[in-house]
Amino acid sequence: MLIRSKAPLRLGLAGGGTDVAPYSDLFGGAILNATISMYAFATIMPTDNGKIVFRSIDKNEEYSIKSSSKLLIDGKLDLLKGVYNRIVKDFTKKPLSFEISTFVDAPAGSGLGTSSTLMVAILGAFCEWLKLPLGEYDIAHLAYEIERIDLGMAGGKQDQYSATFGGVNFMEFMKNDKVIVNPLRVKDHHLAELANNLVLYYTETSRMSSAIIEKQQKNVREKNMKSIDAMHKLKEQAIMMKECLLKGNIDEIGKILDFGWKYKKQLAAGVSNKFIDDLYLTAMKNGATGGKISGAGGGGFIFFYCPGNTRYKVIEALNAFGGQAKRYEFTTTGLSTWKI
Repeated sequence: MLIRSKAPLRLGLAGGGTDVAPYSDLFGGAILNATISMYAFATIMPTDNGKIVFRSIDKNEEYSIKSSSKLLIDGKLDLLKGVYNRIVKDFTKKPLSFEISTFVDAPAGSGLGTSSTLMVAILGAFCEWLKLPLGEYDIAHLAYEIERIDLGMAGGKQDQYSATFGGVNFMEFMKNDKVIVNPLRVKDHHLAELANNLVLYYTETSRMSSAIIEKQQKNVREKNMKSIDAMHKLKEQAIMMKECLLKGNIDEIGKILDFGWKYKKQLAAGVSNKFIDDLYLTAMKNGATGGKISGAGGGGFIFFYCPGNTRYKVIEALNAFGGQAKRYEFTTTGLSTWKI
């Protein structure tokens, strides 16, 4: 028997950073994101040999160990170990024997929520295998707890919820870890136009998002008002983006992205750099009306809104920077699991 799962990666269109504590705990956060046709996959094969085998295919890493109730978190495929430890602690109360393989369509550190999406896919596979009684909110919250609390990885809350729910969502983050996911009924032809006009460009670089996020968290704790005010503006941006999508005013999205990018750069040092600034300026000179780095910043994917047929000129100009444009579509479904 094989147990499989997949969860979609996402584009954070507006509000990025306001889902990160302590800002979300103090002021409440708002995010608008949409899942795309790039995925994290997990496959479990149960065994009875008393062993656990973790296999990350895209990273070309494998880790084998004797089955036990708790595995050491030591930097070797810790996402997999973190899920296993929590599954045993909260549900099975006894060791399991299995092989699990994972694959992600985008590199780690690319800004599309890869680690959190992989966490959701792994957790979903265990839920399918063990028939765990967890709904969408339960899975997303548990994925958040494992990644942020159990493993101590800095970051926000949006990625776990976007990967679990899928589609276009306006998310609200409140005190006491409360999250409300509001699915948006965006018309199909508006989504198709948005996918056509949003150029997703991989810079061929990666970054440690946790380092940037830790600086952002420090700015809030130390009451850096420039950073805090910028987060307030990004929360406003999420509301602006929601209204724009629901009304079908797609060509206004570039201006809203540009508005947000000006404030995102004020969240913390490292969000942008000369290379990213040059990319942005080049895209704008060739027809883009706005854009943003995906995720915390510093590298990875960047996307631009290109109205009309300007996407082709923008892509041609960006190719001089050594990266590549990535085709995708928006998706309507989140975490999927099944057995064969």
